[in-house]
Amino acid sequence: METILLLAPLVGSIICGFGWKFIGEQAAMVTATGLLILSALLSWWVFLAHDGVTETIPLLTWIESGSLFTEWAIRMDRLTATMLIVITTVSALVHVYSFGYMDHDPQWREGEVYKPRFFAYLSFFTFAMLALVTADNLLQLFFGWEGVGVASYLLIGFYWRKPSAGAAAMKAFIANRVGDFGFLLGIFAIFYVTDTIQLQTIFEMAPEIALTELHFLWTDWNAAELIAFLLFIGAMGKSAQLGLHVWLPDAMEGPTPVSALIHAATMVTAGVFLVCRMSPIMEFAPAAMGFVVVIGAASAFVAATIGLVQTDIKRVIAYSTMSQLGYMFVAAGLGAYSVAMFHLLTHAFFKAMLFLGAGSVIHAMHHEQDMRNYGGLRDKIPYTFWAMMIGTLAITGVGIPLLYVGFPIGFAGFVSKDAIIEVAYVGSTGAFWILVAAATLTSFYSWRLMFLTFYGKPRGDRHTHEHAHESPAVMTVPLAVLAVGSVLAGMVFYGPYFGSQEKVDHFFGITHEAPTDHAQVALGAAHAATLVEVPHERSQVPGEGAIFIGPENHIIHEAHLVPYWVKLSPFIAMLLGFGTAWLFYIRNPSLPGQWARNGSTAYAFLLNKWYFDEIYDQVFVRPAKWLGRFLWKKGDGTVIDGSINGLAMGLVPFATKWLNRAQSGYIFTYAFAMVIGIVVLITWTTIAAGN
Repeated sequence: METILLLAPLVGSIICGFGWKFIGEQAAMVTATGLLILSALLSWWVFLAHDGVTETIPLLTWIESGSLFTEWAIRMDRLTATMLIVITTVSALVHVYSFGYMDHDPQWREGEVYKPRFFAYLSFFTFAMLALVTADNLLQLFFGWEGVGVASYLLIGFYWRKPSAGAAAMKAFIANRVGDFGFLLGIFAIFYVTDTIQLQTIFEMAPEIALTELHFLWTDWNAAELIAFLLFIGAMGKSAQLGLHVWLPDAMEGPTPVSALIHAATMVTAGVFLVCRMSPIMEFAPAAMGFVVVIGAASAFVAATIGLVQTDIKRVIAYSTMSQLGYMFVAAGLGAYSVAMFHLLTHAFFKAMLFLGAGSVIHAMHHEQDMRNYGGLRDKIPYTFWAMMIGTLAITGVGIPLLYVGFPIGFAGFVSKDAIIEVAYVGSTGAFWILVAAATLTSFYSWRLMFLTFYGKPRGDRHTHEHAHESPAVMTVPLAVLAVGSVLAGMVFYGPYFGSQEKVDHFFGITHEAPTDHAQVALGAAHAATLVEVPHERSQVPGEGAIFIGPENHIIHEAHLVPYWVKLSPFIAMLLGFGTAWLFYIRNPSLPGQWARNGSTAYAFLLNKWYFDEIYDQVFVRPAKWLGRFLWKKGDGTVIDGSINGLAMGLVPFATKWLNRAQSGYIFTYAFAMVIGIVVLITWTTIAAGN
């Protein structure tokens, strides 16, 4: 079953990419979509039937070289099962949705074949993600990691005639290579220390890694800290965290179904999955985990501020993705891995629905993406309106905090995001307040999107508004399915991911046994800098269960004991953001323009995305272009071409001229040359004999 689940998208990709000429475009697309639906159904079966025990399913021997022996195998545990339902469910719905969205796409010429290629890319992307999350070793994981990068390049640049799409694809590819270099260094360091890339063996050796020193960049590092830091650099690139986030908004150049697939449940969540998967090492690296918290909190806040002023409907949702990923990294960095995965799961439903809902709006408005040209669309596209309303209620965190005693009642984001904020209060007061501020900003820009799009008077082209119409059922049915997840996912999955510590342990297959002496010493050494005394109690052995929780890690238990005002703070933040957005865009629509004019510097700062692109252009892009131009003009043109041309235009004609003179055609000339040659030969022989 697991093998079919993994390989079905690959088969669909091959059929769509190469077989459509034999069976037809429509049949190829239906086959690929059917295989994705099959994979999704099997994923839910595996998820619901899994007993929490880690299982390895070998498929084939992959690489055998020296001490390196690698199988292609499926590692099945709760972490894998969670990612499976997220990836395959969203991908299957995106495949179905794409039948309507890509039909008669105006980007292509009449009669041009593009849909089978698009579905082939979608299916290959899904296979790469499945290969990543089912990996049993680091090489297999990196294969899926890079496969996702290649597929995202193809999908983001799918509209290849648009220069902006090609530039966005290159930007995403290059930015991710920076993070991937850090990931590769982390893999090399692990292999250097452990002589293996098998995940289970690495996890079991985590205590020994924590007691090892590595010499890197002219100094000595604790191996666990260095490896955890390098792995997180890779996660930063894939999950678009602050510093390596610049590719994310430009990725909106791809078709909207691509945006939903990449930014909701798949590519950008790979980094969160990696940190949680490598928890046996992360738990021994408190300094690196602190760095994860800082970057996560900063990403959540910065992205939320940029989202305040964006006018492209897809870019607003894209920055929302970056912000929500920051929340997940804060939870993972504080050791609440199950909570990070909880928000990853719920976020997939409402974010995919927001992106697909935005695609429905764009489809209705004849591919207009500027929200300033929308307005008054809720009666024109009512199904899309209610779908996006549910998504907005979920992402802003609407629920019933007064009943938040033992079991929460509310939309998916209300439950999972509040869980992260409660964890942050326990683990980092600074991160807590940053996340609450980000929640306020999230509420503002989310309701701003709703008010600009669906309320008020129609703006922009009147003809476009008059002909706006609801999307076909093939696009609205996936929205309805995602709406169910956006409403229920938080309440349904609250217990296994953020219930009592016993429930979380049982769900993730965490067993508690007496730790080895090495593990106890390593944990004590790792946390000495934080002045945390390692309690004398029974603790989990690294490698048992889907995640590893150290003996001093009681953050989930403590998060349930926070003051009530902490539980209430995200709801208050949501109301504050909603009220401000209502005042600005419903009550007095002239206020945004006034604020923009009065705070022109701050407005320009946010509109230009904190000038990250401009800074990178000055620091990296321009010097790289200058170096390339210098090597081209001076190195290649002057030195290489100059030398070759000098030889060709100088020495060669000169030598040719004298050699031509030697070919006189007279016998005495050739006889004279032979005599000279004999004299030279005799002279050389005589000298050699004398020596």
